[in-house]
Amino acid sequence: MSTVITAYKDAPTRTVDAGGVTYAYRELGPKGGIPVVFFVHLAATLDNWDPRIIDPIAAEHHVIAFDNRGVGASTGRVPDSIEAMADDAYTFVKALGLDKIDIFSFSLGGMIAQALVVKHPDLVRKLVLTGTGPAGGKDIDKVAGITYYDILRATLTRSDPKEFLFFNRNATGKPAARAFVNRLKERTADRDAEMKVKAFQTQLKAIKKWGRSAPADLSTITQPTLIANGDNDRMVPSVLSEDLHRRIKDSELVIYPDSGHGGIFQYHEQFAPVAVEFLAR
Repeated sequence: MSTVITAYKDAPTRTVDAGGVTYAYRELGPKGGIPVVFFVHLAATLDNWDPRIIDPIAAEHHVIAFDNRGVGASTGRVPDSIEAMADDAYTFVKALGLDKIDIFSFSLGGMIAQALVVKHPDLVRKLVLTGTGPAGGKDIDKVAGITYYDILRATLTRSDPKEFLFFNRNATGKPAARAFVNRLKERTADRDAEMKVKAFQTQLKAIKKWGRSAPADLSTITQPTLIANGDNDRMVPSVLSEDLHRRIKDSELVIYPDSGHGGIFQYHEQFAPVAVEFLAR
């Protein structure tokens, strides 16, 4: 009996080839049952998942995290639309031979997840959308400006941009930000390739397009959906989580106080059990 890996920092990086792209991914947790596929955020690679979110889910579920086309160690070029990113994600999932998945998504990942579930509703059983918003969502097209501004602020203070982008700059947010950034360093071996600047800029272009596109008909999403965010998300405004909640029938909404885009990471002790319970139903 092989030991089941339940700590994300210990999950080996694997690859699968599909559609001319080599996709890098990591899997952990017990096999069997419906796997939970993690869709990561803007400018992020496999190394950007908070172990305090992924590990509790992997304790009970088969978890798969992946680099989409052109991201991290995956080959190819990042597409300039969310819909094309969703097509690539679909190609990856099918290459692993999966017919049914649950999705856990954050930020850009949540946009890709929405596009995927609208196009391939039969593939997805449950949906977790965190720190994200719908196509045509108010002010999503401003993400690029906010991102560049915070990268500059972070550079000037020699900090990680995520400390500015994901957390409030107050007495609660600052220590939560540092703790989060430190957790991302827990994996020391076999780290992923860095995000390339061009790939990051292309992702920003895709997000801008998504923000300026016509609103999608989210009433077609009938999957059980859990939506979460902080109450002060500067990147993807918190009102958009409420918008998603209104438009996706019977969805559940959790908003954490005094927190930003990374609300689920700041409140990981509260949120991880909520996500685990939701996926277990």
